[in-house]
Amino acid sequence: MSRLFSAYVIVDWSAAAKPTTGADSVWIGVMKRDVRFRLTFESFNPATRQEAETKLGAILDDLKKRNERALVGFDFPLGFPRGFAQALNLPGDKPWRAVWDQLNKMVKDKADNTNNRFGVGSELNRRLTGGPFPFWGCPPKDALTTLQPKRTREHGQDDLPEFRHADVAAKGAASIWKLYYNGSVGGQAIVGIPAARRLKDARGEAARVWPFETGFRALTEADLEGVDVVIAEVYPSLVKAVPAPGEIKDAAQVRTLAEHFARLDEAGKLGALFGPSKQAPADLVVDAETEEGWILGAPI
Repeated sequence: MSRLFSAYVIVDWSAAAKPTTGADSVWIGVMKRDVRFRLTFESFNPATRQEAETKLGAILDDLKKRNERALVGFDFPLGFPRGFAQALNLPGDKPWRAVWDQLNKMVKDKADNTNNRFGVGSELNRRLTGGPFPFWGCPPKDALTTLQPKRTREHGQDDLPEFRHADVAAKGAASIWKLYYNGSVGGQAIVGIPAARRLKDARGEAARVWPFETGFRALTEADLEGVDVVIAEVYPSLVKAVPAPGEIKDAAQVRTLAEHFARLDEAGKLGALFGPSKQAPADLVVDAETEEGWILGAPI
């Protein structure tokens, strides 16, 4: 069985507000084949998101020149809980894309990593509820009437869900509404989605975002005809990473995940991960395909 990908690029994103390297910064792990077709790994630790985006573009351009298809995994949600786009009255028949376009308009992310993620969360709260909900979490100095450092209330049955289907399936995944503190992914998603959008749009139809543009189904070589890049959401905690001596945990996680997907692909088992199990409820599949997305490898 042929492999779907020649390279596996795992990106551990960061919402840091200043240039930073080492722990809790951006790490890009690249697993690709050398001239003898042996898998080799290298990692990069750019100090800013802008540098990371430039580096990622260069990596993908190089792979394209060599006619090598890449899986690019970002460690933040590519979609929001079901109903988000509708609650914001966003236009279009593709809720996921409407949200991507809206965030792209709102997010200001400068070359030195200063960004307005808390302002974006606050403004979205204002439009959604007029109060500090559902987004929460920020340093006290950034608190606003529509964004508070701590969560102000629980999610009720009439609210947008606290978690996506994939977050529940992944067990332990944080809610996208949490913008700050340990384990938060909301800030990363707000600054990360516009970067993923630029990556996708620069490559047009040659880049597909899973599962929104591929369908939530097992993928085959035929499905990826003419595709250079598949962009997916990954969750490093799904695979146990053991850091090598002196290796930072984040670096170990991107390496372990890249190795994991490469091994599955070599065994002809990666394609199946892009689809749900036969038992998956139909509404879950629709939600994942149209607005929530899914975590590659999360059980269903």
